[in-house]
Amino acid sequence: MRKILSSEITDAVAKMCIASNCNLDSSILEGLENAKNKKQSSSAFSALESIIKNAQIAKNRQIPICQDTGMAVFFVKIGKEVFVEGDNLDLAIEKGVSRGYTDGFLRKSIVADPLFRENTNDNTPPVIHYSFDDLDRIEITFLPKGFGSENKSALKMLNPSDGRDGIIGFVTETVKKAGASPCPPIIVGVGIGGNFEKCAELSKFALARSIDISNENPYYARLEEELLDRINKLGIGPQGYGGETTALGVNVEVFPTHIAGLPVAVNISCHATRHQTVII
Repeated sequence: MRKILSSEITDAVAKMCIASNCNLDSSILEGLENAKNKKQSSSAFSALESIIKNAQIAKNRQIPICQDTGMAVFFVKIGKEVFVEGDNLDLAIEKGVSRGYTDGFLRKSIVADPLFRENTNDNTPPVIHYSFDDLDRIEITFLPKGFGSENKSALKMLNPSDGRDGIIGFVTETVKKAGASPCPPIIVGVGIGGNFEKCAELSKFALARSIDISNENPYYARLEEELLDRINKLGIGPQGYGGETTALGVNVEVFPTHIAGLPVAVNISCHATRHQTVII
């Protein structure tokens, strides 16, 4: 049994909050550079250049890529050979979020109640998803998720008979309805299977995978490619200025489901899809 102090987790989370909001994933930067070589309007090309310049300034000056520094979302994998001493894991992570968003001067966007709307003033509480394995470590993946794109996400309980074509149609239509609102070029996370809430979780988890890494299953890797092609043929383009780059990547995650259902969730994320993983 390996002991991990809760203070180690809090320190790591605080650093992740700051670093993730200031440093764009390299696969996305590469995608943005490649997009400049595709057919774009002059306005779309200029938008891509501005997006890339913004990311470079954010990295060099260690300031947020976007003013919306997101709701703190975590995927935490806990090894069975680990014991956390001190605060419980929820509290350790929450303290890290509070410290990171305060010390990093990141925007605090969370309200304590969805109707009364009083700000918590430290971007807590975070949303935490737990899973477990047989190792002696804790793996923490952090995604600060902005709501300009989150608000354009969707979930649909398809019928099994809708199949692959139904999935493609729903994903494409969701992106079409979103238009330029989520600040394209976007990243699209797709969750297929499970039940109502599980497919939504899958779609969020899909955004934690770099866009240069395909689904391990060749069938779903091909589905990712087809979805990306269909989305880019919509012609929305960077910031809505038209062209061949509405999305930089589509990541699909799947889970077993009920014989009577085909749940599908689409989690849209802007070009500032930020994520980081640490192992303690």
